[in-house]
Amino acid sequence: MELSVYNIKGEDTGRKITLNDSVFGVEPNTHAIYLDVKQYLANLRQGTHKSKERSEISGSTRKLKRQKGTGGARSGDINSPVMVGGGRVFGPRPRNYGFKLNKKVKNLARKSALSLKAQENAIIVVEDLNFAAPKTSEFVKMTKSLQLTDKKLVLVLSEANKNVYLSARNLEKASVVTVSELNTYRVMNTVSLVLTEGSVAAINNI
Repeated sequence: MELSVYNIKGEDTGRKITLNDSVFGVEPNTHAIYLDVKQYLANLRQGTHKSKERSEISGSTRKLKRQKGTGGARSGDINSPVMVGGGRVFGPRPRNYGFKLNKKVKNLARKSALSLKAQENAIIVVEDLNFAAPKTSEFVKMTKSLQLTDKKLVLVLSEANKNVYLSARNLEKASVVTVSELNTYRVMNTVSLVLTEGSVAAINNI
């Protein structure tokens, strides 16, 4: 698959770049994508939820009333779950929501996500860019030139660039990542995927 290379002004440079079919042209496996995204979101969960059960409540353990002769049901201590202010039955406890996923499944999921974006024509390739200084207005100008205004986008760089990252940091619908940080969730959670020439070469090599 070949795509045209644009500059930051949105102009076609006349150059073409080839996307590796083994990465951008595979048959998408939606279940692998689901598992990878599920694992990513599960790993983000803190899992620090906790409620006290009856043995952890601070309160008297004396018997509230006599067993018989009251005309009502018998009752135990005031920490019982049926009492107001008592412990909770089978309440949440701290736990780790993460789970294991094989590397081959994760690789297949990432390739499937990239292939889906390629099928949707949602991939744009631009020249390797570098800003002289952090400038949000320059980044916004670039998105307007590429007709990506008000669209959720991810810009993928071949290596970290502080000026480009800081230029996009204040924009709600734009994010900048390197090839090593690109995962299935980031690919699927965007409308347009903007790749630099260097990042395309790095992804093809993966």
